[in-house]
Amino acid sequence: MTSRRTRERMIARLRAKGIVDETALAAMNAVPRHIFVEEALASRAYEDTALPLGFDQTISQPYTVARMLEALLNGRKSLGKTLEVGAGCGYQTAVLAHLCRDIYAVERIEALLARARRNLEQLPDISARLHLEHADGSLGLSKSAPFDSIIVAAAAPAVPQDLLRQLAPDGVLVLPVGGDEQYLYRIERKLQGFVETRLESVRFVPLLAGLRLK
Repeated sequence: MTSRRTRERMIARLRAKGIVDETALAAMNAVPRHIFVEEALASRAYEDTALPLGFDQTISQPYTVARMLEALLNGRKSLGKTLEVGAGCGYQTAVLAHLCRDIYAVERIEALLARARRNLEQLPDISARLHLEHADGSLGLSKSAPFDSIIVAAAAPAVPQDLLRQLAPDGVLVLPVGGDEQYLYRIERKLQGFVETRLESVRFVPLLAGLRLK
């Protein structure tokens, strides 16, 4: 269940479903997903499915994580300085840490962020690159901006303007947008302005404003 071979089978399934960015796949292969899910669900950690985390949140299915990373890399080998909105249990944070020099991960639910911290402590090789904050992700993290990459793990009704302002020149923002009908978007900050590309249909929990303790 927790062996590297199990992880490699997950990666093979992602390739079969169309993920082609080997940099993204290598990062996912480096992270033991089972340590981020509840013990009762550990046997399902490498299935291509979303799993509940409590707090009305989920850990995204591996395909969704891989597709968003592929869109965020967009041909790049590194994500540079990265903002993650919605740290959740810390799984995607750990994967991102293998792709960037610094990852700033924000989570509005303090109790969930505490869980992410405990999970990530099991991976000391990436600890120097992690910066976790209890913050309202819809506002970004202006004190640490600008960011070369921003990834959002919840669906906003529209693209948050604060996130656009915190994107560095030539930076890339990937996020789901919509309500009942959601799509994944990649937004690039170019000299002439923002270039927006709609990718595929997705399903995420909503991006909520404000802080929550538990």
